[in-house]
Amino acid sequence: MRYFIGADLGTSALKLLLCEESGKTVASVSKEYCVYYPSPGHSEQEPSDWWNAFSQGMLELTKGIDKSKIVGIGVAGQMHGLVILDENDCVIRPAILWNDGRTDKETEYLNKVIGTEALTGMTANIAFAGFTAPKLLWLKNNEPHNFKRIAKIMLPKDYINYKLTGVHACDYSDASGMLLLDVKNRCWSREMLKICGVNECQMPRLTESYQSIGSLLPEIASQLGLSPETAVAGGAGDNAGAAVGMGTLSNGKCNISIGTSGTVFVSSDKFVCDSKNALHYFCHANGKHHIMGCILSAASCHKWFCNNVLHTDDYSGTQKALTEALLGKNTVYFLPYLMGERSPINDTDATGMFIGLRPDTSSEDMTLAILEGVAFAIRDNLEAIKSMGVPISSATVCGGGAKSPVWLKILANVLNITLFTPENEEGPSLGAAYLAMMASGACMGFGDLPPLKTKTEICPSPEIAALYDEKYRKFKKIYPHIKNLYKEIKE
Repeated sequence: MRYFIGADLGTSALKLLLCEESGKTVASVSKEYCVYYPSPGHSEQEPSDWWNAFSQGMLELTKGIDKSKIVGIGVAGQMHGLVILDENDCVIRPAILWNDGRTDKETEYLNKVIGTEALTGMTANIAFAGFTAPKLLWLKNNEPHNFKRIAKIMLPKDYINYKLTGVHACDYSDASGMLLLDVKNRCWSREMLKICGVNECQMPRLTESYQSIGSLLPEIASQLGLSPETAVAGGAGDNAGAAVGMGTLSNGKCNISIGTSGTVFVSSDKFVCDSKNALHYFCHANGKHHIMGCILSAASCHKWFCNNVLHTDDYSGTQKALTEALLGKNTVYFLPYLMGERSPINDTDATGMFIGLRPDTSSEDMTLAILEGVAFAIRDNLEAIKSMGVPISSATVCGGGAKSPVWLKILANVLNITLFTPENEEGPSLGAAYLAMMASGACMGFGDLPPLKTKTEICPSPEIAALYDEKYRKFKKIYPHIKNLYKEIKE
């Protein structure tokens, strides 16, 4: 019996999973850490907090396990975050996270001065505030003293891999989200590096997600009680890692995640891109490609309403009154743009909004509006992907929001497709463990991975889907009417 460890370096917590070759989970551990908001719209974390959570969590995860049988480690993680090291490999400043909104000027410069057509030609993507390249420009413009000290640029999960192996490496799926990778040709874009004022020697070595980047440093192996021969996989961005764990690997397969953020992830055998749509065209962890739409606030919208407005952490309790009879009939709408929005509107100035409030509006009406608003924002992305000629009739669903039966019913009917939930809901960490299987040589390819086992199937109701189709048309009219107000409010 051999064991494999998969890690999901999330925004609020690190999730560690220990599994057998069959894919069966043996143990799991979660370690939380802080997100810091030094200024409005800014979002940062200390990389040392990630490593402390990882090293402490590993000791808990492997307690009572024959550690000599652990042969591989894989890490999936939050994308786009900027981690910078000096010439001594010391962290220069806190990491600027994926949901940080400080780079609106740099993003506008890239999209309007460099131009979306040029960006698409260089990287297959346009600029978003959360991407890494605008963060580098912001650093250059606002913290030149720190910018000059940069010896290595990396992403969050790559910092963990560096601490494990001493190797500066990044897989293609995660690198795709930096706006520094030539996705079509799978190499760093020299043009984009020049625009950002950095050079290739400052970038990590590129690798496939399933390849080994090295084994554990002797001192780390001793600290964790593992063999120094333990292989460390290149790993993946969290969504690509989740797709591996969810079996979203063949052409046209779709996975939807309702976590802190929300994503629509569609696997593609071919390279595609379209500068007209604010979608992401990235490399997949399987060596091919994927199309992805991302909303910045998903389950975090419900958490915000419960914690900050209702002053409760009984998340499921707030949904008990939301019966199927209410679906599609709510007259309250919610725009889920608490952190601005990425796909498909690409607006850092956008904010959350309720519309349709009346004296008899209840907290249940507002809760339902939030669940519906997130579903509508996900549909925005699904519609953009479908407009490219990609047919989608079903999807797997993961993330904290997928644990809500009523939210799943809403989503199935808003999207009008069949949804499946997996037996094992640890998408990114399970996918990372599978990558570790391949990196260690225990598994020869994606076709040999354990098959996905589904737990529930949620089918849309023609009647409810029709109601939501009409409600979605109304939802679509709200943002265009108010988008110009966002900048005025901000000023």
